Amino acid sequence: MRLYSLSVLYKGDFKVHLLKAAYDVSTFSFFQRSSVQEFMTFTSQLIVERSALGSRASVKEQEYLCHVYVRSDGLAGVVIADNEYPQRVCFTLLDKVLDEFSRQVSKMDWPSGSPATISYSALDGYLSKYQVHTP
Repeated sequence: MRLYSLSVLYKGDFKVHLLKAAYDVSTFSFFQRSSVQEFMTFTSQLIVERSALGSRASVKEQEYLCHVYVRSDGLAGVVIADNEYPQRVCFTLLDKVLDEFSRQVSKMDWPSGSPATISYSALDGYLSKYQVHTP
């Protein structure tokens, strides 16, 4: 059971954009890592774009399960995991991250924010904490 990506995005009126993301691509070969990360970023944006405000969904994409939660205020989170990772845990993580993010980052920064301008550093810690380490 693995988590590969945890992203916070904003679904604006015209465009979805990434605010912050964390990736664990350590299980991929060195040469695959950047393309896998690009795929995950693109897939996260596409899923949020196609999801309604106030909705939760789990979407299968290749060998991954993408869990998305789009809040009614446009703030969205996506977890990309393998097929074995429990769905309930993914949505609990998304709830926690989006609540914390919305308390720490001003709502005025969401429409224009980007990973370079948003200061929220908890994603890597959550990705690591929720990673299931099997012996």
